Amino acid sequence: MWPGNAWRAALFWVPRGRRAQSALAQLRGILEGELEGIRGAGTWKSERVITSRQGPHIRVDGVSGGPGTVIFPGLPLPHLSCCIHLLSFTSGILNFCANNYLGLSSHPEVIQAGLQALEEFGAGLSSVRFICGTQSIHKNLEAKIARFHQREDAILYPSCYDANAGLFESRALVQPGTETRGPQREAQNTLPLYPEERPGWQYSFLICWSPGQGRSPGWLNDGSTLTASLQALLTPEDAVLSDELNHASIIDGIRLCKAHKYRYRHLDMADLEAKLQEAQKHRLRLVATDGAFSMDGDIAPLQEICCLASRYGALVFMDECHATGFLGPTGRGTDELLGVMDQVTIINSTLGKALGGASGGYTTGPGPLVSLLRQRARPYLFSNSLPPAVVGCASKALDLLMGSNTIVQSMAAKTQRCDSQQGRLGGGETWFRSKMEAAGFTISGASHPICPVMLGDARLASRMADDMLKRGIFVIGFSYPVVPKGKARIRVQISAVHSEEDIDRCVEAFVEVGRLHGALP
Repeated sequence: MWPGNAWRAALFWVPRGRRAQSALAQLRGILEGELEGIRGAGTWKSERVITSRQGPHIRVDGVSGGPGTVIFPGLPLPHLSCCIHLLSFTSGILNFCANNYLGLSSHPEVIQAGLQALEEFGAGLSSVRFICGTQSIHKNLEAKIARFHQREDAILYPSCYDANAGLFESRALVQPGTETRGPQREAQNTLPLYPEERPGWQYSFLICWSPGQGRSPGWLNDGSTLTASLQALLTPEDAVLSDELNHASIIDGIRLCKAHKYRYRHLDMADLEAKLQEAQKHRLRLVATDGAFSMDGDIAPLQEICCLASRYGALVFMDECHATGFLGPTGRGTDELLGVMDQVTIINSTLGKALGGASGGYTTGPGPLVSLLRQRARPYLFSNSLPPAVVGCASKALDLLMGSNTIVQSMAAKTQRCDSQQGRLGGGETWFRSKMEAAGFTISGASHPICPVMLGDARLASRMADDMLKRGIFVIGFSYPVVPKGKARIRVQISAVHSEEDIDRCVEAFVEVGRLHGALP
């Protein structure tokens, strides 16, 4: 008789292998079906390969183009006496879809700062921050971010997606014994990942103290009270009020928190106030908003939001990824643009767009909040530190912005006009926007470098983007699940280093391609 182990191996080895093969074949069938469904819906997303630095003029694998030039206005270099620096490329493919709002991704001083940090501090830390992953450059950058936003402190994350998750999802923010307090309603605690799952959703947050708690809105200036309230944030006793079109990272953070969920219609302040009144029965009420909405190019009405915050004893949280560095007179963001810097308590933003374009995100706000996040935010505690080169690049980008507002003014001149009667942003017409609308296109948003060309049909958006590339214009069609079904678009983004000639060339290509595909008469 065979020994027991050998007998069992002979009995089960072949069937187990067959079961594994069968499971793998089943998985492949499921995956291929999903992929075929994406192709059939016209929402397949291909990845074009860039073979040069990021910038307004790039090289694309398999696509030819003429000569191009990158201009960095008003930023003097140490070895030049002038304030304009030129970089020549052999490709003239115009890139109109990067988040490189200020053109700093390829700025020579930013690149040099990254090289210097790489040489001095190494390739990486091989550690999370609290073990052995904090270098002097990390602390210096956090202090610089806080100064830039005029806040008390800041904390770095691998991305702003992690910053949003760290602020909202961490169970560690719940005091021991509070997780079971209050009724749990699964239906209320489920938030859609994509807007089309529940039409009209967008995500904005206010933290409000109930009038019945015995304190006036003046408590918001009390640091110790703020710490106490944030330690108990996002329990089943609280509520989140969300604008329906916030970024997916905010949606995901809300879905993971235990607070009751409300939604208000996009930028609809009457609806927000109604939801705040409805949520008065909860202990805290949290409303969060994007400063600038990345898919639509519109800007949150922060003055009205802050007015409601004051009326209902609220804190304001804002995601500033598509505003930091270029909105406002000195690039501080939406709160500076609309004159409410002293009324927005918490800001999350990114280093991966205007501030050098590499990676990284952060939270900046009250010192006690940042200290608490260092102790309890899971994405911070369980993620490697930002690489030194990324830190060096972002730090230099901030130096350039804090040293001169010339590049910010250049961005503003290309994307917005000022209403002299209001003394603030007015009609929001852009060089690109006005020309495209005159040609017959529908352009979403206002007063922002994001200019979505609304097309509706996913296949149309994809095919037009492909034909734009054949004409030397790099743009991408956006479709489900990035935007709701039936709202496909080509999102154009204007950079400070795009010239008027670049913009004219882009518009001319759009008109030609639009007529070719029947999007224009």
